[in-house]
Amino acid sequence: MLNHLLSLGVDKGWRKKMIKTLNGQPHDLIVDVATGTADVAIAMAKTLNVQKIVGIDIAQQMLDIGTKKIAKANLSEKISLEWGDSENLRFESNTVSAVTVAFGVRNFENVKAGLSEMYRILQPGGKVVILEFSKPRVFPLKQLYHFYFKRILPVVGRITSKDKKAYSYLYESVQAFPDGADFIQLLDQTGFTKTSWKPLTFGICSIYTGIK
Repeated sequence: MLNHLLSLGVDKGWRKKMIKTLNGQPHDLIVDVATGTADVAIAMAKTLNVQKIVGIDIAQQMLDIGTKKIAKANLSEKISLEWGDSENLRFESNTVSAVTVAFGVRNFENVKAGLSEMYRILQPGGKVVILEFSKPRVFPLKQLYHFYFKRILPVVGRITSKDKKAYSYLYESVQAFPDGADFIQLLDQTGFTKTSWKPLTFGICSIYTGIK
């Protein structure tokens, strides 16, 4: 709820555009890495031609909430959630038709290791789709963005969530993340082909895609 509030609801549209990149073909298995409370997994199950979705995350409390949301949506047969490390995925090589990550890659301890695991489990021709915050570079949005993320968002987040560090960390992690062309370079180095980068909302967020 707080994420929707702080982004003025724009994050919902970002996720829809992310999922749309996987439309047009059937999927046997999609793995949603850093699934959180399963918002993306649920949306994919409702809109894509997919047989099975497995969401993984290292935060068990978020998975517990996600499991309840999935049951409420009557999607328990299509979606399963499990604890898992993005850098050590339990899936066999060449078995997954698509891998998605929404707002999770910047939290990987080792980004290249996480990308390599995604590449490993994907089938040849399989697609990775990553939605992540990026940094606007156009005046005056760049300055407004930094002011909001650094000054306003942490205060609202602290008051609402009672967590002093969570939303300060959000700004710090976005600043440290290799976004844009730098992230495309990481995808290329991992082995992905046909890599692309689509900025959203003037570059506040970006969708990255690649094919194995």
